Amino acid sequence: MRLIIAEKPSLARAIADALPGQPRRSDGAIEVGTTTVTWCLGHLLEQAPPDAYDPRYKQWRLDHLPIVPDPWQLMPRPKARGQLAVIRRLLKAASEVVHAGDPDREGQLLVQEVIEHLRWRGPVKRLLINDLNRPAVARALGRLEDNARYQALYRAAQTRARADWLYGINLTRAWTLTGRQAGHDGVLSVGRVQTPVLGLVVRRDLEIANFTPRPFHVLWADFSVAQGQVRAWWQPGEQHPLDDQGRLLARAPAAELAARLPDAEGRLSELDSRDKRQAPPLPYSLSALQVDAARRYKYSAKQVLDTCQALYERHTLITYPRSDCRYLPRAHHAPLADALPRLCQADATLAEWCSGADFTRRGRAFDDAKVGAHHALAPTGKIPDMARLSAVEANVFRLVVRNVLAQFHAHLETREIKACFEVLGERFTASGSELLVAGWKPLFTTRDETPPLPPLTRGEPARVSAAEVEDRETRPPEPFNDASLIKAMMNVARYVDDPDVKRTLRESDGLGTEATRAGIIETLLDRGYLVRAKAALHASRTGHALIASLPDPATRPERTALWEQRLSRISESDDNEQAFLGALLGDLRSLLSAADAGRMRQALGSAQGVEAAPPRRGTARKQSARGKKRTTQRRRAGKPSGGKP
Repeated sequence: MRLIIAEKPSLARAIADALPGQPRRSDGAIEVGTTTVTWCLGHLLEQAPPDAYDPRYKQWRLDHLPIVPDPWQLMPRPKARGQLAVIRRLLKAASEVVHAGDPDREGQLLVQEVIEHLRWRGPVKRLLINDLNRPAVARALGRLEDNARYQALYRAAQTRARADWLYGINLTRAWTLTGRQAGHDGVLSVGRVQTPVLGLVVRRDLEIANFTPRPFHVLWADFSVAQGQVRAWWQPGEQHPLDDQGRLLARAPAAELAARLPDAEGRLSELDSRDKRQAPPLPYSLSALQVDAARRYKYSAKQVLDTCQALYERHTLITYPRSDCRYLPRAHHAPLADALPRLCQADATLAEWCSGADFTRRGRAFDDAKVGAHHALAPTGKIPDMARLSAVEANVFRLVVRNVLAQFHAHLETREIKACFEVLGERFTASGSELLVAGWKPLFTTRDETPPLPPLTRGEPARVSAAEVEDRETRPPEPFNDASLIKAMMNVARYVDDPDVKRTLRESDGLGTEATRAGIIETLLDRGYLVRAKAALHASRTGHALIASLPDPATRPERTALWEQRLSRISESDDNEQAFLGALLGDLRSLLSAADAGRMRQALGSAQGVEAAPPRRGTARKQSARGKKRTTQRRRAGKPSGGKP
């Protein structure tokens, strides 16, 4: 019997449907002829906790640190024991095993660690699938490879998991124990990803709190021309006091000029007109969808993720949602072109958006070369019963369909016009936009972002009919919300200065992955490090104190970039995992030596931030004894979740 082990049930179903024969479902598996397809449920295994290596580690002590497992151990996740037993039983009857994890580093780890944990010693083939369409899966089944080719990728993923364990377990214990010495009651959790995310919010909060507004001044003038009126803005020269963004810091020059402008005669000295074509926005990755849904509907990142899972699993209306890709396979073009007109008729909004589509058009989103382990979110083609969807589900479904539907609309075409007026020896500029072809734009907004200018002719006279100085102030940055924090995690390179680190962070997934970003935010909220105030996210006093007490490198994203550089080299057999872990231990010992009760006490005493809300109902088990609760929290902190970091 050939046994195929897929990463998730949806992939297992797609594989079974592409095999010749009639699928027959059994407990935890699907049989098709002489092939049985089973699946993992995400990670079935997790890193063992410290006390699995030595019972004395049940007690948290600074003199135990760093804890370094040797040899490393995995243990079943509590909710995964049943499926692990299914795979164990099927392996005993198998003559050949096929690894069908996602074609990426974590997918390689997820299935292979199960195969090795269950001590399979026979041959293993590798099945690489990034498109769940039946023809694509059938082609992949005809191109099985030897899994040995992907051992370097497995070692890189395994090294990442072990490094995260070493980093999280040891620093969490160190800072929790130091916090106790400084009078803090509770776990202070530290992680390679969650702590830099918290650091982003803390630094933004401090930037807002320490912001000093600076006044600046702008001068506008209304110019009467042959066919209308144009409002233009003064461009003061370098002889005036300007800030680094060219804003005028002194009011007097603007006021003096404004007094001389009314009825002054000038001319249109420069006129630049350029036609622009803009392709439709791409279909969504999960993070891009979370950003747009937060902006449009104020949905939290977790709310969007949970809604997508319901649309995928319960309603089967969209494809696999935890994707970091914004492109679709070319083979999806024809099925979508066929299905979209029918499914859009189920909803008035979708029907309106569909009316201008040209389903012979092939947008730039259909590009096999840019499809990775997963493709972009897309409708499955199933006709929705909108009455069975909640309001949130309906809104998120419309967004997913809209961005795919946009690929069948024409480019947006505009004429961008920039005008420069000269009067009294000074320059005033205006800009406008003329819509030539609406294309995909009506699917996203019905308003003009830049109003058009009246017809203009270079050199024509222009008389000033009115002018005024406006007094303004610089404004602090906005606090983070779900949308902007997810976007910051996606584009974290903008928050670092080192060019090599910037490049690595651009090439990697930033902080977290599509599957984990919402969970990271929720974890920080549940642990009381972040507080949600309406739509804004702020760090709590505890969050501020934790960041202030840690060495600065532990609170910034550079470490993720440096890890990614070496993990990439390990995955290409250009680096050694033992050397990486050895260097990490040296770094870890340096960080542990910085754990200081005095610094912690000072951080706790001077921490800004807001008070955290009480723990959410259901996030922690109520316990009568305070000591018992403390022990449970420590054990939880001692077992960081697995999966993609």
